[in-house]
Amino acid sequence: MRAGTSVGQNVEEACAGQSRADFLSKASVSLKEARESLFVLKVIQATHLDESDEVRTLTREADELVAILTTIVKNTKGGTERKGEN
Repeated sequence: MRAGTSVGQNVEEACAGQSRADFLSKASVSLKEARESLFVLKVIQATHLDESDEVRTLTREADELVAILTTIVKNTKGGTERKGEN
């Protein structure tokens, strides 16, 4: 539970970032936390600690969040690099 809620908290902080660099930093932390949560869910499934539909659903949703946050971080980094070149 704790690892999963950290993702949302850091996304909220990113949205309130004071600069593009601050946003990127906090979005990157959110991505790391989402990957950690996904890992934990995969371990739960692999070790058969919980084989419920809920865990499978949470795993799919965590995977989707990782994909979304990865895109956000990559696009923000790309925008920062392009902006710095001008």
